[in-house]
Amino acid sequence: MTIHSPQIPIQQTLPGTRSNLAVMGILRFSFGTMGSGKSTLALQIHHNLTHGGLNGALCSMLDRRGARVSSRLGVSAEAVVIDPTVDLREVAHNNGNPFDYLVCDEAQFYTPEQIEQLAEVVDTLRLDVFAFGLLTDFRGRLFPGTARLLELADVTEAIQCEARCWCGNRATHNARLVDGVQVYEGELMVVDNPAEAPDVSYELRCREHWMSGQGRTDITLD
Repeated sequence: MTIHSPQIPIQQTLPGTRSNLAVMGILRFSFGTMGSGKSTLALQIHHNLTHGGLNGALCSMLDRRGARVSSRLGVSAEAVVIDPTVDLREVAHNNGNPFDYLVCDEAQFYTPEQIEQLAEVVDTLRLDVFAFGLLTDFRGRLFPGTARLLELADVTEAIQCEARCWCGNRATHNARLVDGVQVYEGELMVVDNPAEAPDVSYELRCREHWMSGQGRTDITLD
């Protein structure tokens, strides 16, 4: 796995044009923990490319706001909703008017087959795909979609906006809490939405406190 700086080169000839002889597409995977700015960066790239004259799609899965990509900073934009039944090749072809790029948020939830579809459209349509997601789930294991991205992406990079554990150390893991207690087993896809799962929340932790399950409230003062 190669780690690069988060500079995103746009591989275009002229805005709105695609020349298969002159342009090669790229599959780029940017990853980080919760709160590292993945959705914010996805929104920024989509905004920049759109205002640069390119035609693309912003895609997401399991966003709290539905058919949108939303940032914790309060910024959001309309998005194509992806679920496991969606063929991303059809999304990219856009009814015969192929997109210039796809920005894919929450890519860890995509199926391995959908990641392969992204690689295929990069190679055949010469478009750019910018995928954003988590590396590991609450159990500390690679998401299946993430694992396939690490295997197929042209470029992988850690987002350089570090989040911190409650202890002040660098956060590396996403802990799932049920009624305030960390759990290591359960359904893979549970969004921390109070309307749907009022007892479930997530917390960033360093490896030590993720492995021990210790939270700030577990500290006993002498």
